[in-house]
Amino acid sequence: MVSMALNVGLILRLGYVRETWRAEQSLHGFGLEEKSQSRVASMAASSQKVAHVSRGKQVVSIDGTEIEDGGERVINLDHGDPTMYERFWQQTGDKNTFVISGWQYISYFSDVTNLCWFLEPEFAKAVVRLHKLVGNAITEDRYIVVGTGSTQLFQAALYALCPPNASEPMNVVSAAPFYSSYPLMTDFLKSGLYKWGGDAHKFSTDGPYIELVTSPNNPDGSTRQAVVNRNQGILMHDFAYYWPQYTPISFPADHDLMLFTVSKSTGHAGTRIGWALVKDKEVARKMTKFIEINTIGVSKDSQLRAARILQAVADSCDRVGSPEEVQPFFDYSYILMEKRWKQLRAAVKKSGLFSLPDFPSKFCNFSGRTFESQPGKCESFAWLKCEGEIEDCESFLRCHRILTRGGKHFGVCPKYVRISMLERDEMFDLFTERLSQIKL
Repeated sequence: MVSMALNVGLILRLGYVRETWRAEQSLHGFGLEEKSQSRVASMAASSQKVAHVSRGKQVVSIDGTEIEDGGERVINLDHGDPTMYERFWQQTGDKNTFVISGWQYISYFSDVTNLCWFLEPEFAKAVVRLHKLVGNAITEDRYIVVGTGSTQLFQAALYALCPPNASEPMNVVSAAPFYSSYPLMTDFLKSGLYKWGGDAHKFSTDGPYIELVTSPNNPDGSTRQAVVNRNQGILMHDFAYYWPQYTPISFPADHDLMLFTVSKSTGHAGTRIGWALVKDKEVARKMTKFIEINTIGVSKDSQLRAARILQAVADSCDRVGSPEEVQPFFDYSYILMEKRWKQLRAAVKKSGLFSLPDFPSKFCNFSGRTFESQPGKCESFAWLKCEGEIEDCESFLRCHRILTRGGKHFGVCPKYVRISMLERDEMFDLFTERLSQIKL
């Protein structure tokens, strides 16, 4: 009887606690819903407000909507996050939507007959088609190695190019200003195979070396060739920005090892897909082995999405089987970049505190346009210099709530900063407006 009484009491107690918990959760959920509705209403109300000009405040018109900044908003242009492409892909609607069923692509393997066994054939076809259409790289007699972005391919290439039994690590160099992540990526693993050797202009060590050639160069947009030019040198070419929205396509690149990435070619940085065109079979095999050990291949979902995107870009430019109302992707991107550079040049001129580099005119074989001799033209980054007595340009702009990446990260003096040209329209318009107002 005592045992039964205890069990009945326990059951009643559990029922009471459960009902109390449900009531509390209901009240808590109501509170969250009420706060959420209040926040949405507040956002809707604020979006309908008319911005009034007052002293010290900046009002920028974006698509007919005035946005009041007041100089308080932090403008982060440190990273090259290509969100400016969102609008183009929004305009395409669901045409490039890719659906994968739960049972599809569950195997590690894509094509066991291929040297790069995790390379999706559809992605490889899309890569070859786009390169042939644009004319920016030779794909014949090349092995395609896919990677999780060009960052993984960079590491794989270093592994593949260095002899495994060398007495000391091989030096990796690049001409300054060089991509700021090269030193970090090279030394991150503390490999015994290779090490960062610094500025190629200052490199004087005897023995084998790897030289990284980025063209157009990140950060300054210049066309690059090898600098060291010794017999024992090995070259790796980074062509992330060798696309017609950024630079004139003068010739199809033809080198032993060339890196490309979806993030800068189409704007799909979050897909994390890059590819290498490799002439030597053994180098391609070792790169594939590195990725196999590192990540056991590359996401099929990402490869297939990237393939769909690359096909859409090619269709828009090829106009074969493509609706006429679809604007060619590279035309859209070029026009947008050209507009942004005009904005930036006007802001630099108005402020009088900054300068931009000049480049010679060049003809683009793909678009038939001549890239005029203008500061920076259509590069994805602006290489801005603070003139006069301003010694640390990054710190100076930070005081004005503009975040950039200073010259010291690229192997040069701090009077320079790299500024991303790839942000969304709202952020870029706020940046140029604020930059134009900066005075000493």
